[in-house]
Amino acid sequence: MVRVSHVLGILAASLLSVAAAADERRIVVFTEQTSPARRVQLALESGGTVVREMPLINAVVIEHPTRVGHAASRLLALSEVSRVDPDPEINWLLLADAPGVDFALPSTARMMKDISALRRRPRVAPAPRTGQETPWGITRVQASDAWKTTRGQGVKVVVIDTGIDRTHPDLAANIKGGWNTITKSDNFNDDNGHGSHVSGTIMALDDDKGVIGVAPKVDLYGVKVLNAKGSGTFDDVIAGMLWAVENKMEVANMSLGANQGNQSLADAVEVMRKAGVILIAAAGNSGAAVGYPAAYPGAIAVAASDNKDKLASFSSRGPAVAVIAPGVAVKSAFKAGGYSTLSGTSMATPHVAGLTALYVATHKGATPQQARTALAAASSKLPGVPDEGQGAGLPSAAKLVR
Repeated sequence: MVRVSHVLGILAASLLSVAAAADERRIVVFTEQTSPARRVQLALESGGTVVREMPLINAVVIEHPTRVGHAASRLLALSEVSRVDPDPEINWLLLADAPGVDFALPSTARMMKDISALRRRPRVAPAPRTGQETPWGITRVQASDAWKTTRGQGVKVVVIDTGIDRTHPDLAANIKGGWNTITKSDNFNDDNGHGSHVSGTIMALDDDKGVIGVAPKVDLYGVKVLNAKGSGTFDDVIAGMLWAVENKMEVANMSLGANQGNQSLADAVEVMRKAGVILIAAAGNSGAAVGYPAAYPGAIAVAASDNKDKLASFSSRGPAVAVIAPGVAVKSAFKAGGYSTLSGTSMATPHVAGLTALYVATHKGATPQQARTALAAASSKLPGVPDEGQGAGLPSAAKLVR
């Protein structure tokens, strides 16, 4: 059994997502020929309130406290509307029951075990008093072997998550900007800790204190799509993905997931791919099929290994898995300037995002397909781990920048 120090690490990027009590939103997708102004007009005429426009996927998001289904039905009757997608608010990080939502659940015994873990409090450790710690995963992907060539300088990496601790001593110097899709503001500070932990693995500074990340000189951007509890609507998450496109990010880390997607989420992945944004996504922690958005062909899905090069018991698996990376007992930054040790495919994913940044730094303009191919070529199979659990294997930074 894997001993996990913090429940967020076990369940982050969980495939078992849950709906909020009120299902008040829909994503309305129009034909390409329908102008943005016409989309808004039709949405308003249906009786809904437009809460977000998403022109890159020809959509608007409508909301109504009691009759959003009625508004959606009226819109579906129009020739200018291609479809209406569900837009529940779900928890993308934690396992919980969701009455009335058709999401597959694990066995009762496993579910109760995971739910009981929710009662545990995260253990947040202070920074080491002296010196700098190199977490085991950074060593395992041979990050330091690439640092003579590049440390990722100039590469734009976005973390689409719970935000980033903007004053954290291991992160602040490299944070270049971001957005909050929930409040539609530039306050993307992390009130959960998950996004800061992910960010530290990607790029914690080489400053003789705290920890160090895979690519310590990247330009870091934070897009907050989840609240303090890890919840957000599908449109909150999709808006973060589209922000990455609009702001010309090169690498995107998504250490989150659901066990079923919708077509709008798939469309957002495809928009990212076509724009050249390399999407690195957590495979999930169900021990079963890969979740979403990781399962979409345009994403690079990452499974989790432990420090003995074994597949983590919780790691999702299947043909969608591209590579595997360290994801058990990973120490990194946390909110409020702290540090924490977490486990999950959420923790494996930023190792690969950092590696991808090192690759992009030495191969400017690399496409998502080129990055996928390069990661596979730089990987070695872990003995005894089935292909569906590791894909091409564990990537090496040294090989990537060679």
